[in-house]
Amino acid sequence: MRSVSQICLSLRNKSKMACKRCSNKVAMACSSPKKTVLVTGASGLTGQFAFKKLKERSDKLVVRGLVRSEGSKKKLGGGNEIYVGDVMKPESLEPAMKGVDALIILTTAIPKMKPGSYPANISGARAEDLIDGSFQGTIPEFYFEGGQYPEQVDWIGQKNQIDAAKAAGVKHIILVSTMGSGDPNHPLNSLGNGNILAWKRKAEEYLAKSGVPYTILRAGGLDNKQGGKRQLLIGKNDELLPTEKGYVAREDVAEACVQAVQLEEVKFKAFDLGSMPEGTGVPTKDFKALFAPITTCF
Repeated sequence: MRSVSQICLSLRNKSKMACKRCSNKVAMACSSPKKTVLVTGASGLTGQFAFKKLKERSDKLVVRGLVRSEGSKKKLGGGNEIYVGDVMKPESLEPAMKGVDALIILTTAIPKMKPGSYPANISGARAEDLIDGSFQGTIPEFYFEGGQYPEQVDWIGQKNQIDAAKAAGVKHIILVSTMGSGDPNHPLNSLGNGNILAWKRKAEEYLAKSGVPYTILRAGGLDNKQGGKRQLLIGKNDELLPTEKGYVAREDVAEACVQAVQLEEVKFKAFDLGSMPEGTGVPTKDFKALFAPITTCF
């Protein structure tokens, strides 16, 4: 049986061969002047950034959003480009997927702290601090709401999205995952006994074997600081994770997704995304150059 990497390389080579068989004139005639891009999890913290950034590029891109409720739809403005669907119900995804060129998957299970299980000194602490050992204090207990466990959202829900996208003829899927997904002993897996990174990894593998051109972006620890202020870093195999470079702004992750939609070079690629601490390095502007060194397909 071939490994995930062997399958990825085979798919990438087939894609390159198909492109070479087409003349520039034919390619231009067949391509649409605007790409339609669907963001799932569009009402989430990172999803809202991605949705807004795509909307701001209306000269090149047509944006759609998928959310779970009418309330979330209203939060994004309530426009007709926002669809309501449930990733656990494949049939509800079909209307949003129809006619889509690229899909950005930003759905994920969210652990919640049990009331009363944490002390007062936890106020203001980052979630990353609570699980990487840098927080000094009692670590609280976490839980997942019913129907929102990682196995359901990060595995079955993402699998349903990939299947629906493939059936609809989507040409590129950008999956936002998390650094550490290859480590079964990572502390994040213990939160709420959800094994969240293990389920994310399973979705990554499923996408890589799907035959659909993909980009897997494994983000570092997320923060809510302003994007565009830091030098972004590309890594692999969690090499950025144990350092201060293993953090990245949600807004920068969203920008990386939007850039990936527009760049052929990141198809059939997987990478970690971190950043230099703010105030060091040069803020990233050229994403083509940032993505250029990526060689790993999984």
